[in-house]
Amino acid sequence: MGIEDYGGGQSPGVDVLVVTTDEVPGYRVERVVGEVFGLTVRSRHLGSQIGAGLKSMVGGELRGLTKTLVETRNQAMARLVDQAAARGANAVLAFRFDVTEAADVGTEVCAYGTAVVIAQV
Repeated sequence: MGIEDYGGGQSPGVDVLVVTTDEVPGYRVERVVGEVFGLTVRSRHLGSQIGAGLKSMVGGELRGLTKTLVETRNQAMARLVDQAAARGANAVLAFRFDVTEAADVGTEVCAYGTAVVIAQV
């Protein structure tokens, strides 16, 4: 597996800028659209759970679970971007992820932030 299987973030050329900061240098916030989020819940399949259980006995990275979490975060982020764009925003500030166990059957990933309209200064 290559590094591309374990990375995340935005692709170049997207219409909605997503940043973890509260502001973007060289831009001003013209309008606050409001909170946006992207949510997904993924269950673990039996094979990965068995593999993870065996791997946990000897130690090391759980690559299958790592790849699944990256895919899940990317899906949640894509949903956040879609929601922000649909509401007329061109940026999301204070972007964060929240990850929790969902009823012991999967993992819930929520990407959230504040949708805004920004303009160059």
